[in-house]
Amino acid sequence: MMRSLYSGVTGLKNHQTKMDVIGNNIANVNTVGFKASRVVFQDIYSQTVAPASAGNGTTGGTNPMQVGLGVQLATIDVLNTPASSQYTGNPLDLAIDGDGYFVIKNGSVYTYTRAGNFYTDSAHYLVDSNGNYVMGYETNPDGTLVYKKPVLDAEGNPMMDNGETVMEPCDPDDPDATLVLTKIKVDPKYYDVSINVNGQVVGLDEETSQTTVIGQIVLAQFANPNGLEKVGENAYQTTVNSGAATYTTPGAGGSGKLNPGSLEMSNVDLTAQFADMITTQRGFQANSRVITTTDEMLEELVNMVR
Repeated sequence: MMRSLYSGVTGLKNHQTKMDVIGNNIANVNTVGFKASRVVFQDIYSQTVAPASAGNGTTGGTNPMQVGLGVQLATIDVLNTPASSQYTGNPLDLAIDGDGYFVIKNGSVYTYTRAGNFYTDSAHYLVDSNGNYVMGYETNPDGTLVYKKPVLDAEGNPMMDNGETVMEPCDPDDPDATLVLTKIKVDPKYYDVSINVNGQVVGLDEETSQTTVIGQIVLAQFANPNGLEKVGENAYQTTVNSGAATYTTPGAGGSGKLNPGSLEMSNVDLTAQFADMITTQRGFQANSRVITTTDEMLEELVNMVR
């Protein structure tokens, strides 16, 4: 009888967790780039009352008899399903049409986001709504990417500056050539600045009126996007189970292209959330009733002793 009491307690506890997740989903129904979460339950191990037995010449076999001991969380998943894009007309608003995350530098740490509401700060760098830098690649005016290699000292060791390796431009065919993430600066000498579907930041030179590529926005991809950890501010960070970030330009390497002038909305489905809320509430009530009924049975047992 006490087993039903403890099973009811686990049911109450885990249905409360599920309601917490549902509440957070509904609260973020209008959060740009938000991905809803779901709760999956699994049973706790069962107590074996009698084991299975094999048949013999006179009788058949018997199945095991087990009593379950309640419920526990299996996982809380992030649902990386696509969401609709809302057109804003702002040239610095971006939505990703497919896989990938924008790369954000928060201090010395890289985080990743689907929210593409970007701005320029007082120093003309492209930043998110929290003032963190949007990262990309340096480009030549024609849009080709600038490859770099480490600068070596007299002994052939890479030179360092404030803990970072000093890099210099080089030929893409150089064996040490690599693409380096950098902040994107929208120089004020360019006007009519916009971002195309391939992530190129394009502007017109006020002196020559020539179209110039100012920078290249980069997207990050992961072997296991569900392994990313939410850190607030619409951002994620890598974990040991997400895999390291692989950087590509939009539309390349399996990443999605960009929808300029649009924002990706939340993928929260209110209809599904309200349905889950009803079943979760009923599950909570049913488990509460298990506890009260078990209590009544224990009370009857105590009264019998009297």
